[in-house]
Amino acid sequence: MPLPQSPVGCPMDSLLRLLMGPWTTYILWVLRSNGPTRFGELKRRVAGVSAKMLTERLRMLEEAGVVYRDCQPTVPPQVTYGLTPRGEELRQGLDALSEIAARWQAADQAAGLMVQAAQAPSRTVPAAARRDGAEAGHPPASAAE
Repeated sequence: MPLPQSPVGCPMDSLLRLLMGPWTTYILWVLRSNGPTRFGELKRRVAGVSAKMLTERLRMLEEAGVVYRDCQPTVPPQVTYGLTPRGEELRQGLDALSEIAARWQAADQAAGLMVQAAQAPSRTVPAAARRDGAEAGHPPASAAE
């Protein structure tokens, strides 16, 4: 089966429908990063996905020709998944998204640090510890007189 059918007949819509399914891009990213991966290892690397959901997503990607499934007839069967040539075509897009994600994460963390610094209570020196006895933001009494 090729890409999911787009109700509007747009090839980009079809591709985005394939990629926007739950866990799909994460699965593709793990396969892109680690190469052919056995099911159990894939499940561990895609933290939080259920075996049922992972199986569903992998079947859908296999039907779309993006992922291949290699099953060795051992006991228990050894099932390995990897990217097909069609899946490899997504490498540049995934890499570009990874660069954007890292840049946005760094910016968000920097912004979060700035927000935290702005929200932190200001440190005032107790009056007894200061020579002039002035409270924070107020001139000493002798200067006001």
